[in-house]
Amino acid sequence: MADLRVIEISGQYTPVAGRVLAELGADVVVVEPPTGSGQRHRPPFVDNEPGTDRSLRWWGGNAGKRSVTIDFGSRADIGALRRLIGSSDVVLAGGDSFAEGEVNYQDIATHQSGLIWVAVTPFGVGSARAGEPVTDLTMLAGGGPVWNCGYDDHSIAPMRGAGDQSVNVGGMYGAIGTLIALAHRDHTGVGQFVDVNVTAACNVTCEQTTYHWLVNQATCVRQTGRHAYPTPSSPVQVRCADGHYATTGVLPRKPAEFTRLIQWLTDLELNDELPETYFLELAAARDQPVDLSAIGEDDETTAIFSAARDAITLIATHLPAKEFFIASQRRGFPAGAILAPHEAFDDAHTVARGMHVPVEHAELGRTVVYPGAPYVFSASPTVAPKRAPLLGEHNSLLDELAP
Repeated sequence: MADLRVIEISGQYTPVAGRVLAELGADVVVVEPPTGSGQRHRPPFVDNEPGTDRSLRWWGGNAGKRSVTIDFGSRADIGALRRLIGSSDVVLAGGDSFAEGEVNYQDIATHQSGLIWVAVTPFGVGSARAGEPVTDLTMLAGGGPVWNCGYDDHSIAPMRGAGDQSVNVGGMYGAIGTLIALAHRDHTGVGQFVDVNVTAACNVTCEQTTYHWLVNQATCVRQTGRHAYPTPSSPVQVRCADGHYATTGVLPRKPAEFTRLIQWLTDLELNDELPETYFLELAAARDQPVDLSAIGEDDETTAIFSAARDAITLIATHLPAKEFFIASQRRGFPAGAILAPHEAFDDAHTVARGMHVPVEHAELGRTVVYPGAPYVFSASPTVAPKRAPLLGEHNSLLDELAP
């Protein structure tokens, strides 16, 4: 996307879309008011010291972009914004018009037919709810993801995942919509208006919850560390020997898998602690995989899977969480240690994958480790992140476009 320019009129739900496009090589110019985007004023801040260039939220959402400031109340600045859009391929914005409608998609598209305008708004452009205040919590609760996040104990309220997930969901759909519109323009030469409704985007990011209701009016229930589903499933999280938790994952089904599980118990000298090993031996001696759907209907199958769950749980309680995870992977059993975000980021696998990218912040006199792009393409490498722009750092671009 190195030959494409994206103008992002900074809004509540635009930053992630802009960052994704910047990672793919586009020249993303974020437009802010002279006082700075509202994102610049949100904590946390570097060293807990507020400042327009010190917000970590701003850094995270705007790495790799350029910044220009526009006074939407100034006739001259509105003209500059029009010229900026005239030099671009894509506009990312929190609506279809700005400066009290003076800058709008319909007017611009009449003389810039290839322009793609992507509006990322809480309820969709023109919604009767457009004036309602929104937060990450209200978007996730109204859209649905909060419903299927929480614990087996339903006396505990459902929960919202941290990290502005509605912003991430809306932003990713904004990026997807942009890429689809660009593919369409490659074939037709014609741009289009893309209307991303963040509530709807959240609603189709509810895993199976919305689907089950629409198909058979079944209500999915929250389950600790597991998929929400109309019927409860077996618990999978275990507290390990070091006090940390692991997810034990999918149970073995094939005879060879049961054989490896028995061997793992033997290696750890745990056989005597699990009399139900007998049922694992029955499964290992079979010619065919054990039928998961027969649980609760066939006594032997039920006993086999119960023994398998008990065996994996027993093993996990005798090992530190990370060691259990690594051993599980090596023996062919899906499992995962539950890590805090900083632990996951600093994990050896994450580092080896190239997710640690040092980025220089000359204005602070330090280098900061950023997460790299979460994908690798064989034919089109992503762009290493650069620090988020300082406020108005690239205003010279407006001078270059002056008539």
